[in-house]
Amino acid sequence: MEDYSKELLRSGIIEAKAGSRESARRYLDRAIYMTSSHDVLAEAWFWMGEIETDPVEKRKALENCLAHDLRHSRARRSLAILDGKLKADEVVNPDKLPATPEGARKTDADRFMCPKCGGRMSFAPDGHGLVCEYCTRNHILGAGAKEADEKDFIIAMATARGHGKPLQEQVFHCNGCGAEFILPPKQISSSCAYCASPHVVSLEKTKDLLAPDGIIPHVFDQKQAIKLLIDWVEGNNIKPETKVELPRGLYLPLWTFDVGGAIDYTYEMNAADDQIFGRRDERQVIRMSDQYPIVVNDLPLPASKKPSAVFLSLVDSFDMKSIKPYDARYLADWPAEIYDVPMADASLDARSQTYKKYKRNLPHLVNNLNIVHTSSANLVIDSFKLNLLPVWMTELPFDGRSHLVLINGQNGVVSSDVLNKVQKQEEQEGKGRLMDFLVDLLND
Repeated sequence: MEDYSKELLRSGIIEAKAGSRESARRYLDRAIYMTSSHDVLAEAWFWMGEIETDPVEKRKALENCLAHDLRHSRARRSLAILDGKLKADEVVNPDKLPATPEGARKTDADRFMCPKCGGRMSFAPDGHGLVCEYCTRNHILGAGAKEADEKDFIIAMATARGHGKPLQEQVFHCNGCGAEFILPPKQISSSCAYCASPHVVSLEKTKDLLAPDGIIPHVFDQKQAIKLLIDWVEGNNIKPETKVELPRGLYLPLWTFDVGGAIDYTYEMNAADDQIFGRRDERQVIRMSDQYPIVVNDLPLPASKKPSAVFLSLVDSFDMKSIKPYDARYLADWPAEIYDVPMADASLDARSQTYKKYKRNLPHLVNNLNIVHTSSANLVIDSFKLNLLPVWMTELPFDGRSHLVLINGQNGVVSSDVLNKVQKQEEQEGKGRLMDFLVDLLND
């Protein structure tokens, strides 16, 4: 009977692709009536939705499909188009992505100037808002803001944004002085080279990149960052070999993924003993299959390659519950990096990391069964977020090379690839001289 229902489904799909809607409907109706398989039911209802022209009936068919297979990607994509969350002309073939245009690209940017006096505005960490440099007028941000929303993975993967990364320069037209200036491809915010007014890329208006979903604002200024750096250097008995550059405040991108589904596994166990005419049969080993459900929330992965190792070691120190919905005003006069790890690539890494972790721990999670095979076929990415995290960055010249140092812009935790403990230098005064220029700034 199930084989017959699959043949009916196959015939219905052929008729649907050929444009014979009524013939396809008869085959699909019969397949739905004959089968008890959730896979066949989901696929039949999806194609029923494909041949429907009435939006109400199409929605019913797609919802029936998802009722039998919640992770049916094509049904979720079609429903997103029906709901207006995805435009049909944005859907791309991930195996044949359009070529990235070469050269500079025109793009839109928001300009942040004081509405009262027209002066330059910047985000002040200690004020949680925009502050005018001339009239000192404050504009509070984040009042009544809710949590940052997550994006649907299936919808994003259907567009070029889910696979894109910045490969070309961006040209801005300054709304203040009329000048045009070029922004580096890995930067999302800058100031006009002529009038110094801050600009932030409007990623929502582009088809190349995904806009950030959440942000943790900076909460202290450069002077505090300098003090934290001095305390960390002295606490670890590190003597820099040359002058240390001042910490630079910026935002770094971070992907977070929600992973769900299940890991399929096959295990061996001994068959039950049977007594036949007083004789014990030889014990046989049988194989059985099962699934272990997976729920992983906000798995973090760096979205920028350069500081990834040091940045990843710092991620756990952030309070991710305090992430606010992204607002471009937080970046006014603050540089922020655009991700150079596409969401599609990062999602593969997130899925792989989840599978490896649970595969390693699976025997202990299922009462030490003798597992002989596992599969990640039913492990899926449900949703994701692109977050911007605040850091202060500098390089520490030590042991013949520069070591990256990152300071958590939320709570001051320091992370670096330099050794945490080094031998104490012969003269403490030498270290003091090299850090004097930083100490002097704290006294200004």
